[in-house]
Amino acid sequence: MNKQSGIHYLHEHKGPGSTAGLPKEISKIRDTVVAGLGDLLQGAFDAVDDSLFELANNARSNNEQNRYFEAMREIRIKRKGVEKHFQSAVGQLFVTPPRTTSPEVTDHSATTADTLSLVHNDELEEQVALNAMISKARAYFQGPLLQLQTRFSSVYPNASDADPVNPLAPEHLCSAFVEAAQALEIQIRERLIVLKQFDRYVVSNLGMLLDEANRILIQAGVIPNFRYHGKTGETTRKPSDGVAEKTPASYATGPTEEGADRGDAIFEQIRELLAQQRSYGGQPRSANPNVHVVGGAELYQVLAQLPQTVDTQATDNLSRGEPVVVDLRSVIENLLQQQKTSDGKPAALNENDEDLINLVSMLFEFILDDYNLSAPIQVLISRLQIPILKVVIKDKSFFSRATHPARKLLNSLARAGIGWSESDEKVRDKLYEQIHNIVLRILNEFDGDISLFEQLNEEFDQFLAKENRKATLVEQRTRESERGRIKSQKAQETVDALLQERLNKHHVPDTIHNILTNGWSRVMFLAYLRDDVEHRWNQSVRVVDDLIWCLHPHLEDEERDQWVRVVPGLLKSLRAGLEEVSYNSAGLDTMMRDLKHELTEAFRAHALAEAQEGGARDLRPTPPTNMPETDADDEPTAIQRQQEIEDAATAEYISKIDAIDIGHWVEFNLVNGARFRCKLSAIIEEADCFVFVNRMGLKVIEKTRIDLAHEMRRGRLTVLEQGALIDRALDAVVGSLRRNTG
Repeated sequence: MNKQSGIHYLHEHKGPGSTAGLPKEISKIRDTVVAGLGDLLQGAFDAVDDSLFELANNARSNNEQNRYFEAMREIRIKRKGVEKHFQSAVGQLFVTPPRTTSPEVTDHSATTADTLSLVHNDELEEQVALNAMISKARAYFQGPLLQLQTRFSSVYPNASDADPVNPLAPEHLCSAFVEAAQALEIQIRERLIVLKQFDRYVVSNLGMLLDEANRILIQAGVIPNFRYHGKTGETTRKPSDGVAEKTPASYATGPTEEGADRGDAIFEQIRELLAQQRSYGGQPRSANPNVHVVGGAELYQVLAQLPQTVDTQATDNLSRGEPVVVDLRSVIENLLQQQKTSDGKPAALNENDEDLINLVSMLFEFILDDYNLSAPIQVLISRLQIPILKVVIKDKSFFSRATHPARKLLNSLARAGIGWSESDEKVRDKLYEQIHNIVLRILNEFDGDISLFEQLNEEFDQFLAKENRKATLVEQRTRESERGRIKSQKAQETVDALLQERLNKHHVPDTIHNILTNGWSRVMFLAYLRDDVEHRWNQSVRVVDDLIWCLHPHLEDEERDQWVRVVPGLLKSLRAGLEEVSYNSAGLDTMMRDLKHELTEAFRAHALAEAQEGGARDLRPTPPTNMPETDADDEPTAIQRQQEIEDAATAEYISKIDAIDIGHWVEFNLVNGARFRCKLSAIIEEADCFVFVNRMGLKVIEKTRIDLAHEMRRGRLTVLEQGALIDRALDAVVGSLRRNTG
């Protein structure tokens, strides 16, 4: 769709389904995004509350603790207003979208030491955090963002490629939140915590919203076949240089100029290092006049004689067996020896083609040694060595252009397969079947036409988008279910521990003990779960403390007067709470009479004890007398020393565990030798719980931070690399060549 047709589309779609003159598709995107961001922001604020509560618990002074509690109170009071303001601001972005800097260019030229020096320190810290958040999002989601920017710019009037718009650009969304969060009267440390959780729970999960927005526009016919045309001076790339950029957000590599420059630079480094190796080996750098140099189309015709795979196994299971690196150089040298040249001279490769062949060999050596690929996917990709070699000789931009169709497809296959685990029913697994069929089609159909990879890319992206939508919904439900379950478990543990501590310290009659452990514990459980809204937890604990206080001797007149004032309200609170949880409704009146009787008897006992000097002290719980005496100078036992060593060693891994972000894949190695891969879906701070899901979004395991540190220290937990496969391979090749030539 060109610009004119985009404007025509905009005007045609005004009607009853639109708001403020927006097409119904744009309105649908706006409503979806606003609702989705609202849900994500609630999770962020819940995490902020958990973080502040944890900091308050670990505070080193009362002032510091009060500061965190005040921040919690401020945020709890105003969070609904902030959420509403944020959603309103995001909705307004669709009505009057601001101009957007191109996703592939981030302009920091206006930021200088002089300008930064004029900014207040707190503002500077906040701005640095904001810039980092935006930069990370633009880099991570650059593919979907570029698509959206192009599609939105074709729809909105007065927008163009030179002056684009994108309501969903990270800088606009982040600015909208910062503006909404100005209502929070909190200090910089707490504000940075808010920004951190906004980044973790909102910005890091933009991918599904960006994908959904692109899907809606594609269905509406807005540039359904996206092609990227980057500018170089006054020229524009040929259509063959641009390929469909519809990779899901979590898999985006993005066609940025910066990325292309980096690819060119790495490729040039590799060629220089290979040239150095040739000079060290005494190989000539120029063509020998006594040989016939084979290159270009002639070399491709030679390669066309190669079968796509040297494996003659049946194609019903291409992942059978072990991955094998083909010695491409030897294979090609054998072909050249058999080649009859027009001038009768022996055939030889030129240096550039020789470099490319060596590079393809090193590339697959890395791929087939890459632990991040699951074994079956590794074997499948190994079948593509000959086809990829033909691609590289046919189109030498494979290594220098990140958006090359074959390179993108390899990256997508590797990323999608990172969470795949070995299964006895591979034929029933849709992802495995899809990857297997793609490899099989390349082996059977590739004849030099690179468009096959474009077609397979597009089909695979559509498959992944569909699978990811389902997995995202399942994962969200899993996450919510686990949060509820773990919070309930934490609530029960907290209530049980508090009552046990109080009742172990003070003796109470059996009637009171039963009311507290079987009745009031339910009230406390609900109060803990609803404390973020109703703030009744401290009140429920106060009832326990007041009841125990009223049951013990008080000799001073002031304390006895206080007893008289406290008991009526205490009985009222107990009855109201027990009625709320429907505890023993049939016998509640009898129970309350027994409770009142116990309190009255306790008060009379106080009067009798008044005449006994020191009676109150005698009735207070005394520490146990049978505790073994310890010598402060005793040396720790061997077990204690070993435990100290274990704790110190494990502490080193805690920071590594904290570095694992939501969405990162890991592999667990069980004691029995079995392995499974899963993705970190949620970190529930209040229970120190990490929840992992499989690629279908279903929970597979949960562990505490310290448990994960122990697993990593013992070598039973491996964090998998998340970067693009080819990029990581090229970096590894550069490192290997430098070591060999250094």
